[in-house]
Amino acid sequence: MNLFLDSFWRAVAYCIRPRVIALSFLPLVLMVALTLGLGYWYWESALDWVRSALESTTVVATVSAWLQSVGFGNLKMVLAPLIVIFTVTPFIVLLSLLTVAFLMTPALTLLVAERRFPQLERKRGGSLVLGVLRALGLTLLSLLAMLLSSPLWLVPPLILILPPLIWGWLTYRVMAFDALAEHASAQERREIFQRHRGWLLAMGVLCGFMGAAPSLIWASGALLAAAFVILVPLAIWIYTLVFAFSSLWFAHYCLAALQALRTEAARKAASAPTIDAQALTLPHEPEPESAISR
Repeated sequence: MNLFLDSFWRAVAYCIRPRVIALSFLPLVLMVALTLGLGYWYWESALDWVRSALESTTVVATVSAWLQSVGFGNLKMVLAPLIVIFTVTPFIVLLSLLTVAFLMTPALTLLVAERRFPQLERKRGGSLVLGVLRALGLTLLSLLAMLLSSPLWLVPPLILILPPLIWGWLTYRVMAFDALAEHASAQERREIFQRHRGWLLAMGVLCGFMGAAPSLIWASGALLAAAFVILVPLAIWIYTLVFAFSSLWFAHYCLAALQALRTEAARKAASAPTIDAQALTLPHEPEPESAISR
């Protein structure tokens, strides 16, 4: 718990550093360009497809007629944009996570290591290629989990629980590996994952809930759907800043855990009983009397 809270407050303090703020704008530029480009080419077609699907559904038509009768017919106009927004949001979050993992996490981990752990040996137990392949594989699993669990999102409480849990698991697996890739060996990384799995997962889930905050802002009113193009850059920057914070949190926690692990191993090695070298020397066998007499 002490390591959990200590690394949390240190990550908060690091987030206000000018270097961290400047780094947060690099993924933002890339993600805004990608999102606005996709929105320019596919936004209208996506809205038309969703509207046609809604109009062909009997249940939606009945609900729309009821809303029209009670004076809320305008909600029908914003239903399709809201569906598109909530469908696109998980993919924006995943792309933001991968962008931060590839562009910001190494730099932020290096910042933490230089300021707090300058004497920590770098054993380079994880390569860049392994990290990329691992992140891609975990992302595919997360996308599959989101697709399989999407029908459950219609249940009101689960839409606020399942996506943050999936994002949290992905954040934990990607960020913890990247935080230890440069300094820990493969054996040390597995040991830390085994000892601190519960706390690391809790960190990832909390970061997942923080990453869901922009979605709640978008859902707060129908007017926000019309301002989607304006809100996308702001939301992506919030996602990027949240994942930058999570990267710093995992860097502080994992590097401190690695230092404690090596300190523990050094103490065990120092306290191990030493064997006297003379005890290992074979006793001198006396020569036979016949050889002495000769």
